[in-house]
Amino acid sequence: LPTHTGSSLEPEERSMEPPAVPEEEMMPLSVAPSPAGCQLFGYVGIEAVLDQMKIKTMKTGFEFNIMVVGQSGLGKSTMVNTLFKSKVSRKASQPGQEEHIPKTVQLQSVTHVIEEKGVKMKLTVTDTPGFGDQINNENCWDPIIKYINEQYERYLREEILITRKRKIPDTRVHGCVYFIPPTGHWLRPLDLEFMRRLSKIVNVVPVIAKADTLTLEERAEFKQRIQEDLKTHAISVYPQEDFDQDPDDRVLNDLIREKIPFAVVGADQEHQVNGKRVLGRKTKWGIIEVENPAHCEFPLLQDLLIRSHLQDLKDITHNVHYESYRVRRLNESNRLG
Repeated sequence: LPTHTGSSLEPEERSMEPPAVPEEEMMPLSVAPSPAGCQLFGYVGIEAVLDQMKIKTMKTGFEFNIMVVGQSGLGKSTMVNTLFKSKVSRKASQPGQEEHIPKTVQLQSVTHVIEEKGVKMKLTVTDTPGFGDQINNENCWDPIIKYINEQYERYLREEILITRKRKIPDTRVHGCVYFIPPTGHWLRPLDLEFMRRLSKIVNVVPVIAKADTLTLEERAEFKQRIQEDLKTHAISVYPQEDFDQDPDDRVLNDLIREKIPFAVVGADQEHQVNGKRVLGRKTKWGIIEVENPAHCEFPLLQDLLIRSHLQDLKDITHNVHYESYRVRRLNESNRLG
């Protein structure tokens, strides 16, 4: 057959011996293995994605909505002010006089923008009227459950619009702090029924209010009885064991579950202790320091709600509680259609 010089279809004759490679090129390349098996032969810059997310999030800010539930006189409003170290719950009725937090008579929400080191957070605090104060407490949880479902419904209506907002305003309740009276005995049937209903639609974090009224021995026994009651009645409080996916998260959450309910003390006044200004309550026998782990477990509650599990609270609210509400509502709409 005639040969066509320079044709790409004609294979060239090659030597069977491999070409000589310089010694410096025979050295193995330094590669970075990845979990998927792909190897990177140099710096790409993927880690800069974290910086991009941080800058974008700091510009847009966070949204966090918290609800406090419990009887009157347990210090719900004071605890919220202590939690965020500012007057975020309610203001005094008459400015200029000594600050006094009025009694909550109806369910109300107050929104503030808190900024710390360039990070902005839109905080919404929902203060509930002291439920269980009446003689007849039948269905006293209905207004609170109705409010939580209304926020889900508001988010759902914005989400199913054909032309919806780029960022849907989030008013859903991400965490509910349930205040247990410091009786030192056991949970009341009212508390059990309320937490059973509430834990199905929102993240419930139970706390023992005004724990300074109990001795350390009474506090430990009361906490153990509460944990037994929660297990007996199959009440799943936050952090829920069913939602632990990562082994490291499970280890951390197991330690938290051993401490729940937190025995807390709230105070929004500062006192001088050993030359330092600390938040606490002044008594005849000394000052109860709110942020001292030896005095109460308020630091554990603050770490759970803000420093370690704030984003997880929002994720579970969106992926579990809101998702179940969305599926139920869409199924109802399909049946009606």
